Amino acid sequence: MILENKLNITHQVDLAKAEERISKQKARQLFDSGDIAKVKVGTFEGLSFIHAYLFEDIYDFAGQIRTKNIAKGNFRFAPVMYLVQSLAHIDSMPQSTFGQIIEKYVEMNIAHPFREGNGRATRIWLDLMLKKEIKKAIDWNLVDKDEYLSAMERSVVKDIEIKVLLKQALTHQIDDRSLFMKGIDVSYFYEGYSQYKTEDL
Repeated sequence: MILENKLNITHQVDLAKAEERISKQKARQLFDSGDIAKVKVGTFEGLSFIHAYLFEDIYDFAGQIRTKNIAKGNFRFAPVMYLVQSLAHIDSMPQSTFGQIIEKYVEMNIAHPFREGNGRATRIWLDLMLKKEIKKAIDWNLVDKDEYLSAMERSVVKDIEIKVLLKQALTHQIDDRSLFMKGIDVSYFYEGYSQYKTEDL
């Protein structure tokens, strides 16, 4: 089923291409304009700001809490009826160490608060927490797609694997523009989007 969109696109492949192109342009703008500094780090409000920024030209639901239950494979994300409470709990979680930040990230992934685009928005949200709290960021080029996806799948039960995987990819280059743009490309690659390079848009 194709998602309703502001572009009035009715074919899935066309929508995927347009979504990738437009939202990558917005990710680049988020960094280059300095608007990324407006994000309230580690909060749902901050994540909602990122999501709206990336997807507001494509979807009416950008930045809005989803109203439908969703699943990926056999895993069901947080039910809509508990979503507001889940997000309040995540907001209150500590984020002063690497371990705490990853635990918060894992919980937000389980919440999956938006209808679409959760992973892409939440990885930016994660990097902002790491930059602010421990002065590090993830070099996503060093994180293998299959290893990441399987570690995230298992993180619902045990988060040690995702912690080890991301810890070995940490860098001190927290303000490196090139690293941010390549990170966006990798983040989209995880979700099956690889038509465009963010730097070229």
